[in-house]
Amino acid sequence: MATAMLASLVAPFRCRPDERRPSPLLLALESRATLEWAATPLALPWLLRNVPRGDGHAVLVLPGLLAGDSSTVPLRRFLRNRGYQTHGWKLGINRGPLPGVAEKLLASLRELHESSGRKVSIIGWSLGGLYARELARAEPDRVRQVITLGSPLYGAPETSTNAWEIYRLASRRHVEEKFVRHEEPPPVPTTSVYSRADGVVGWGGSVEHSGPQTDNIEINCASHMGLGVNPLVWYALGDRLAQPEDAWTQFRPRGLNRLLYPFRAPTR
Repeated sequence: MATAMLASLVAPFRCRPDERRPSPLLLALESRATLEWAATPLALPWLLRNVPRGDGHAVLVLPGLLAGDSSTVPLRRFLRNRGYQTHGWKLGINRGPLPGVAEKLLASLRELHESSGRKVSIIGWSLGGLYARELARAEPDRVRQVITLGSPLYGAPETSTNAWEIYRLASRRHVEEKFVRHEEPPPVPTTSVYSRADGVVGWGGSVEHSGPQTDNIEINCASHMGLGVNPLVWYALGDRLAQPEDAWTQFRPRGLNRLLYPFRAPTR
């Protein structure tokens, strides 16, 4: 326990991405997600003043493991208020990449692109972020940008997350049959939002490669289960989505809001 506590305390000062699974202490502290859910209504006045309205393009939001569209309702409602056409994944509970999931997601992406006549932004929470990256890799001409929330992008899943056994059982897969992840970001603007206090996914595994079309945004003290409702995450998402399609830049909070994002991501 003492070792776990020490690891939790020094995590914010590490200069290299730490891909080890979060400590038992951080996992136990995931219950603080209820505070993040409770804080969101209180932060709405600030968010509505500071998050610009969007241009109306479609945004597809993908849930995490063992979650469904109900988990992303607050986020989608907020983004809809900001002027976007928001869509859930409409595939029930996310039990992993079962047969047919990839094909249905590709069909949804193509339908949204064709019906709107514009590229689609994709937000993926945890496991949903892996789907988002691979959708963009398969159909880059249909995707405007990808944003992942606490997603296990890198590192061996059986040693870098506290959800591996749950994933294996939920997806009915053996350990050898891992979900295929590429070692490079997709060829579209890609932002990874993560927290070093994540109790489910090792934060270092969420750090994206540095590049002209990639960015990492650290959310101080956020839980994994609360990332999708954290007010600071919503501010960052609103900033990302509001950028002109042909003028994507890395995250630079305006004015005093910069003080809310104190950490600079390590370089992968």
